[in-house]
Amino acid sequence: MTLKEKVEKALESVRPHLQADGGNVELIDVSEDGIVKVKLTGACGSCPMPAMTLQYGVTNAIKEAVPEVKEVQAI
Repeated sequence: MTLKEKVEKALESVRPHLQADGGNVELIDVSEDGIVKVKLTGACGSCPMPAMTLQYGVTNAIKEAVPEVKEVQAI
């Protein structure tokens, strides 16, 4: 399984929670050096707390499932 596939699988575990609030997360890129770029969409894109959603929801889920990821960036 590639790094990108592992990250996508980790995002699948978070999506139901985001979708319950009208949002979602889109995987944009996974670099070879472990930098993941995501985009919060729907209600998450205009949420007053996107940094917390990214840090505590998305980033933690990705890093827990894919330890080789060094950083998650929102674009």
